Amino acid sequence: MAKLTRREMLQAGLAAATAAAVPSLARGEVRTVQKTTFKLRYAPHFGMFQNHAEDDLDQVRFAADEGFTAWEDNGMAGRSREFQETFAKLMAEKKMQMGIFVAHSIDWQNPSLTAGNKGIEDKFVADIKNSTEVAKRIDAKWVTTVLGRVAQNMPMGHQIANVVKALRRAAEVCEPSGMVMVVEPLNWRDHPGMFGATSDILRAVCEAANHPSVKILQDLYHLQVTEGNLIDNMNRSWEHIAYFQTGDNPGRNEPGTGEVNYRNVFKHIHSRGFTGILGMEHGASKPGKEGERAVIDAYRAADNY
Repeated sequence: MAKLTRREMLQAGLAAATAAAVPSLARGEVRTVQKTTFKLRYAPHFGMFQNHAEDDLDQVRFAADEGFTAWEDNGMAGRSREFQETFAKLMAEKKMQMGIFVAHSIDWQNPSLTAGNKGIEDKFVADIKNSTEVAKRIDAKWVTTVLGRVAQNMPMGHQIANVVKALRRAAEVCEPSGMVMVVEPLNWRDHPGMFGATSDILRAVCEAANHPSVKILQDLYHLQVTEGNLIDNMNRSWEHIAYFQTGDNPGRNEPGTGEVNYRNVFKHIHSRGFTGILGMEHGASKPGKEGERAVIDAYRAADNY
């Protein structure tokens, strides 16, 4: 699979113990069902196993056959209701848990929640409310939230206050369903000027918001680019982390292709009793079926601690 930036992923909407043989719907081949369980709940996304499957839903079946117990899809909110309902039935059948989807429109060029603009804030809250309906339909709990660009003409304290105010308003519409907004740090190499690029700022925002529907999406790829020191920094914010995403650096591909010791990182996350989802928001270092198999093998190796 070609390496994709996060923006391309968003725009494209990219989406135990027995071995058995089942027919592959892709090319009439025989698919081996691994059913090897992982210690943590890693979540692939649409496009990650496209060479092993006939269509998007068959990618979910393939992932389940390989032992994955979760799935995520940035673009789920933009898919048809019919697809969402069919997807939800398949996920229930496969006993898989839904991870994140992107909950609101994102302005990549201009300050948004940082600016304190009521119209922008109202639109954000409306988007979150609409996403609660999608979440209910697909049995999802977490939604990705991006805070927008830094407002260069405003002191940082005022920007933090504006962000917290918007998140508190949105949290109120999350309350009836229990949906949780997980706020994502975006590194400045890939996304210059985005607010909340470091874990300390996101921790401060969550402390100030003080609401169970405002948590952190600890994206390990972005945070490795920005600050490194992954284990120590996650410990400092642990009570606010509800979701992880992975990806090695440089390259934003599977574990083992860059500088992060993911085996130790996963071991630490598991040792702290984390039972949530780790979204596999990255590409593959090799193309085709070989690359997809390399992704699976990389997670088996990193999960073997």
